[in-house]
Amino acid sequence: MRFTYVTLFSNLIEGYFQDSILKRALEADHFQIAFLNPRDNSASRHHKVDDTAVGGGAGMVMTPQPLFDTLSTLDSDAYIIFVAPVGKQFTQNDAKRLAKKSHVVFVSGRYEGIDERVLETFADEVFSIGDYVLTGGELPSLVMTDAIVRNINGVLGNSESLETESFETPLLEAPSFGKPPLYEDMVVPSEYLKGNHSRILALKLALSECKTKYFRPEQLLKHKIRTSYEK
Repeated sequence: MRFTYVTLFSNLIEGYFQDSILKRALEADHFQIAFLNPRDNSASRHHKVDDTAVGGGAGMVMTPQPLFDTLSTLDSDAYIIFVAPVGKQFTQNDAKRLAKKSHVVFVSGRYEGIDERVLETFADEVFSIGDYVLTGGELPSLVMTDAIVRNINGVLGNSESLETESFETPLLEAPSFGKPPLYEDMVVPSEYLKGNHSRILALKLALSECKTKYFRPEQLLKHKIRTSYEK
């Protein structure tokens, strides 16, 4: 699988792949990364990529020509994703679906955004990672990349860990406890220490429901609706 980042600031993205799981996955060729800078395709004498907005308004807008010329160089298998506050919320299901693509392209906007004609021409999907505004699209691109790469076969050492993570079901993941079982008078649930796997699973389910009820009550409602249909 390939990821291409269309960005003015590739150094903001490259560093994320220099450590931990993504570094090992990249070195093992589970995926590849590449960068395209719209400034390299700017027809402007000074390689400008922005200009004032038509109709007025604060700030600058990324102009169409550099992005049109950059995105037009992509192969036909490129699945092009833009990041914008107006986009639909990115979810775990999106990560799993996109992990099956051969080539995902993230276009990172800057300034007050990207000329709408670019999105209308090239966007396969537009995503948001939350109801807040960031300086650019590089961070959201990395967030989505991380979520997608985890779902590529062979990236995680233990594939079973994917099955128990939050958002694989409506419930949040049960609390995790590391060794030692006793630390500064704080103990893990005793049932975890008894080796009865069926009772441990039952406890984890109960704890997941409690955690979901506290942090994400709307997800607990989805769980109850889902289980009622399965009965």
